[in-house]
Amino acid sequence: MNRFKGASALVTGASRGLGFAIARELADRGARLLICARDATALDQAAWKLHDAGAEVHAVPCDLTDEHTAERLIAEAETHFGGIDVLVNNAGIIQVGPLASMDEADFRAAMEAMFFAPLRLVLAAAPIMRRSGGGTIVNVSSLGGRIAAPHLLPYDSAKFALAGLSEGLRAELAADKISVTTVIPGLMRTGSHLGAEFRGQTAREYAWFAAAAGLPGLSMDADRAARAVVRAAEHRRPEIILGAAAHAVVRMQGIAPATTARILTATARLMRAATESAEQQRGLGKDRAADPAAESETGAKAARRLDSRLVGAMTALNDRAARRLNQVRQGSATS
Repeated sequence: MNRFKGASALVTGASRGLGFAIARELADRGARLLICARDATALDQAAWKLHDAGAEVHAVPCDLTDEHTAERLIAEAETHFGGIDVLVNNAGIIQVGPLASMDEADFRAAMEAMFFAPLRLVLAAAPIMRRSGGGTIVNVSSLGGRIAAPHLLPYDSAKFALAGLSEGLRAELAADKISVTTVIPGLMRTGSHLGAEFRGQTAREYAWFAAAAGLPGLSMDADRAARAVVRAAEHRRPEIILGAAAHAVVRMQGIAPATTARILTATARLMRAATESAEQQRGLGKDRAADPAAESETGAKAARRLDSRLVGAMTALNDRAARRLNQVRQGSATS
């Protein structure tokens, strides 16, 4: 089966990571690509890599949180490709830190990027797909959109909302022959640990997040994940969960929700205790790490400040993925 040969596909957040891998997989199947991202330099770099691999690609730098961007992108698809057959809502942001280090603006930023932006794109694309006889929509949610992990609450909240929207869209759009697939990825080696934003005890927050995201067994290879996503979309599957660990956690949540909640509560308490202990050792007030006004750091900066050989060894596979998936600009370092 190759439903995507000659299809026009819009992939958001395609300059790096999973979005770049999905765009490359669609191109390998003969799709014509419209890719977008905020970082024009990274997007241009991704477009050249895809073009060199034989893809027909048109890149549009944009801010998806602008309410006019969705209509502009769909108009670009119509201009360049005569319509839109596939929409992949992948773009997102990751904010890592305790709840006390976040404020309302952080939650609004997450919702704009990972709920309202996909919603606007669906509302703009669906009428065109309907007129052309159908289409495919892929919404990349997260395991955090099923089970809210501590220290990721803005991300969790937006991904929960996107998962609910995606399930509802599948029911609503089926009569128009528009297939909607919800993607629930677990931890993946995409190099996202370098671009995530960290709050509070940034080096410690980076250490747990980066280590978990890079360990074999816990995390999944991004290229393998991209192939699974495209296959699921081809077969019009309603949902795909990526990664054995994610499957196990979702199954556990379904069978024993109270046990899952107790594990998450214990995890949050351990993380809080570790943070407060570190602050006391440094002679700071225990609320220092929970200051919403404190400046956030990217993972790349936090990694340099942490300067841990152990964490570096644990993130080696993820650092390699970062270079392969365009998370690191040419000429820059990963640490």
